[in-house]
Amino acid sequence: MKNITVIGSGTMGNGIAHTFAQYGFNVALVDINADALSRAIQTITNNLDRQLKKGAIDEKVKADTLNNITTYTDLATAAAKADLVIEAATENRDIKLKLFKQLSEICSDDTILASNTSSISITQIASVTKKPRNVIGMHFMNPVPVMKLVEVIRGYATSNEVTQKVMKLAQQLDKNPVEVNDYPGFVANRILMPMINEAIYTLFEGVAGVNEIDTVMKLGVAHPMGPLQLADFIGLDVCLAILNVLYGGFGNQKYAPCPLLVNMVTAGHLGVKSGSGFYKYIAGSKEIIVADKFS
Repeated sequence: MKNITVIGSGTMGNGIAHTFAQYGFNVALVDINADALSRAIQTITNNLDRQLKKGAIDEKVKADTLNNITTYTDLATAAAKADLVIEAATENRDIKLKLFKQLSEICSDDTILASNTSSISITQIASVTKKPRNVIGMHFMNPVPVMKLVEVIRGYATSNEVTQKVMKLAQQLDKNPVEVNDYPGFVANRILMPMINEAIYTLFEGVAGVNEIDTVMKLGVAHPMGPLQLADFIGLDVCLAILNVLYGGFGNQKYAPCPLLVNMVTAGHLGVKSGSGFYKYIAGSKEIIVADKFS
């Protein structure tokens, strides 16, 4: 596989494009919004500059990485010659099903179709395509250029051949792929999201404040980031979407989203992306402070 198409130029999409391009793949980065593509290329450039400053890469690697990425606003053109397509659109089932149905018409029968979904069923996504055996999950972790894990999710019909190709491909990116089966939340989010949800309940019920909860988990359990700050980093809307998938898939009350999380998302307090969640985030500053409502 040499030609990779990445759908979606947001945080995950531009990170995936950056990583493949840095390892010498030809990357077509596609988004319906041309301005979003421009921002994505700027983000990738900034991240390459950080790598350069740390001595992790040299100027040639930076230049080659950027030269390996071509942007598109037309899906058919971007995916026509792809060996692998990775969908990194918003975590919305209907959007993903529509995209994969389109991809099944656009791409060759040999193209592997992968989703970076963090919770939505690969089996369901594959069901709208002509070749369900070629559909698989590649759940990268954020930030993609740094994090080593890739959850490789086998749908019910995913072939052994496709699974092995994707596992080897992840290793070519210097990642550690872990094969998992297709059940709600897979492994990472099935374990992580209930913990985050419980941290939100702990705040909601007045057991402790934002900073106190995160401090306990950082100093007492050796987590690099507290669960509430991590939720802000992931995006509270994404956390809510994943919890809804878990709750709908298992029907167990332990996965029911905390009412506080629901209210915050409804009010537009989504974490880092909106500038406010459990903490406040100031553009251009590394300093964060607890949001007024929780101080």
